[in-house]
Amino acid sequence: MADVQQATAMVAELVARARKAQAQIEYYTQEQVDELCAQIAYDITREENVVRLGTLAFEESRMGTLDGKLTKLRKKVRGCWRDIMDKKSVGILETDTEKGIIKMAKPVGVIGAIIPCTNPEMTPVVKALNAIKCRNAIVMSPHPRTNKTNYEVCEVMRNALKKHGAPEDLILTITDVSMEASQALMEQCDLVIATGGSGLVKSAYSSGTPAYGVGAGNAVVLIDDTCDLDVAARNVRVSKIFDNATSCSSDNSLVVQSNIYDKFLPKLVAEGGYLCTPEQVKALEQMMFPGGKFNSKVAAQPAQKIAEMAGFSIPDDKTFIICEYEGFGLKEHPLSFEKLSVVLAVYKRDTFDEMVKCVNDIHEVAGKGHSCAIQTTNKDHVMQLATYTHTSRVMVNQATSAANTGNWNNGMPFTSSLGCGTWGGNIASENITYKHFMNTTWISYPIEEKIPTDEELFGKFDLK
Repeated sequence: MADVQQATAMVAELVARARKAQAQIEYYTQEQVDELCAQIAYDITREENVVRLGTLAFEESRMGTLDGKLTKLRKKVRGCWRDIMDKKSVGILETDTEKGIIKMAKPVGVIGAIIPCTNPEMTPVVKALNAIKCRNAIVMSPHPRTNKTNYEVCEVMRNALKKHGAPEDLILTITDVSMEASQALMEQCDLVIATGGSGLVKSAYSSGTPAYGVGAGNAVVLIDDTCDLDVAARNVRVSKIFDNATSCSSDNSLVVQSNIYDKFLPKLVAEGGYLCTPEQVKALEQMMFPGGKFNSKVAAQPAQKIAEMAGFSIPDDKTFIICEYEGFGLKEHPLSFEKLSVVLAVYKRDTFDEMVKCVNDIHEVAGKGHSCAIQTTNKDHVMQLATYTHTSRVMVNQATSAANTGNWNNGMPFTSSLGCGTWGGNIASENITYKHFMNTTWISYPIEEKIPTDEELFGKFDLK
């Protein structure tokens, strides 16, 4: 009880500071908030800060790769700012004279952001940019494992605010990290942005505070018989090994059309994949999901370490692990679930209809709504996949983990949080961006009354 009371009091002090700071910028102009955001993005992506913060994240988290951390800081932060820099988030957003409607942007207040240890370097920045863009304050609750990284990232952003005379307490972080503190933050703030596991998201939704959460990733990628096999294999490798699969968008399973299966598997091996024996697949299942629960020690680790944990060894030049697979469900087929690792389950199906059904079978037991992808030249296959799956994103001929959260070569909004819709237990089925960090006021003027006739309302329908 004392821990809960102490955490509640500590968070209350932080939230009070954040509210005081937010009140000072509530009526900032668009130019003022954009200047703050530009300074944050510029300072974070200075090369000396990229190297320092990326290295700290890699060493402190003991997850992923150093290159992955540096790339996310360089690309995702700049991409987020590129996306929002010219967007309206202050004053009048839209005017519809025909309907007599004016929409006006308003701040939310204090954002509570839950920061995962998988992405401690980039996630705080993207969330802070979206918050400040809409004249909010934000309080971070980091994972204990990456507390120092989160603190140092926040210090860079606070100093950026200070350069323009804005209150530094627009960005605050919990330093005495605990589950009790995270829970207190979710209960005391005005909006929760929860990035993390399913348990965290459930806590966010049950906190009594409005929340945006994310569902399980478990991206399934289809490889059909019209695709360029070399390009497809390369895209799978790039997606799977980036930052050792810290991203929930990493390819978790492949569904390969059977008439190209025997040609495609060697392509994956040539890209650095290690093809497991049936005995090694069984060893991985037992090690990665003991008692039906994911072994978090596996997350974002090198392929060699994962193999060693399962009791076998693989060559040093292998960067991901291929498991030929069949079946779904945590008890007997656990590799059908999200793995957050460089382990890839590969299914074989004869027809494209069967391939789409396999996606749904995987997602039905292992989390639907997040994303799937396809390597193809058949546009009808793309539309069939998008139409007949419960998914918020379909990436076409891209490396999924890089594409889902925004990339320079696609139009997906840069983000650190991916809504999975009601399929994944979320309220949003899109990339979480600045627009989710604001309230809107609708102003309505009277217009000329026009009541539609029965013919206008019902004439085109065959009503009985």
